[in-house]
Amino acid sequence: QVQLVESGGGLVQPGGSLRLSCLASRITFSRYTMSWYRQAPGLERELVASITNTGGINYADSVKGRFTISRDNDKNTVALQMNSLKPEDTAVYYCKAVNIWFQSIFWGQGTQVTVSS
Repeated sequence: QVQLVESGGGLVQPGGSLRLSCLASRITFSRYTMSWYRQAPGLERELVASITNTGGINYADSVKGRFTISRDNDKNTVALQMNSLKPEDTAVYYCKAVNIWFQSIFWGQGTQVTVSS
């Protein structure tokens, strides 16, 4: 079955860094737009960053300049480097894969990121 597995979440202090990684299996990874979403308690799930199969990148304004999304099509991974973390970055972070032609949307299980002193 299709599988997206996130890793790298954890507890960090404000100003610290984390690197999230999502490993995709059983999909033609290079044909998918990959995104990171996050959802904090009581809030709607929001797009953090996305990267298309051609390398186009978008960031939420709240993370621009601090987060970097990247993908490695040979390893079927998408990463989110998070620097200068703030308490408001605390959320469950989800990996998402979308391919319109395949009519496919897949979500990972989520990984908790907590930014607290």
